[in-house]
This record gives sequence, C-alpha cells and structure tokens, in this order.
Amino acid sequence: MQNTRLNGLVDNLLGRLDRWLQNPWRRFSLVLISLLFGNLLATVVATTAGQTAELDSLVALLLVTSTELVNWVVTRGDRLRRSAEAPFKRPLFTEMLNAVKIGLIYGMFVEAFKIGS
Repeated sequence: MQNTRLNGLVDNLLGRLDRWLQNPWRRFSLVLISLLFGNLLATVVATTAGQTAELDSLVALLLVTSTELVNWVVTRGDRLRRSAEAPFKRPLFTEMLNAVKIGLIYGMFVEAFKIGS
C-alpha cells in the first residue's frame, strides 16, 4: 500500500489506540463492560423471543451455536499461542468476546430463574 497521509494518520491513530488499551485497568473495564453487555443481550433476547413465542427453538439453536463458536475461537487461540515460545497473553478482542459469552449465559440463567419462580 502507498504511504499516503491518510494511511499514516490511520496507522498513527491505531498505534495510539493500541498503546491506550495496554493499560490493565482499561482492559479490565472493557472486559467488564462486555460482561454486562452480554447480560443485557440475554435479557433482550429472552424478552423478544418470549414475546412472540414462535422462534424459541431457532433462538435457542442460534445461542448454543454462537456460544460453542466462541468457545472454539477462544480455546483454539489459546492452543496456538501456548505452542509458541512467547509469553501467553490473550488478545483483548478474544477476552471481550469470551466475557460477552459468559454474560449471555449468566443472563439466560437469571431469566430462567425469574420464569421459574
């Protein structure tokens, strides 16, 4: 790619964003926000799917498939990084994706307890 001013500006901004995200407290806050977003997503999915009561099995299939896909992505990446000699550190996107999955599963359990009581 040619080294244009726009290309340099984008590279500079991405470098700043990468350095900004290296702070452990910022990473932790983004992972926590992702966890809470997963919980919100579970509440939204349960209410919209429960309101129509027509797509329950399709939504359940979609949720199980997406959960298993996230599990596969996270564990596959862990195995690839552990085989290398570099120190193990999970990328931020993978941590956030895993946190959304955990929040989604937790939110579904909470919704099931609310329906059951």
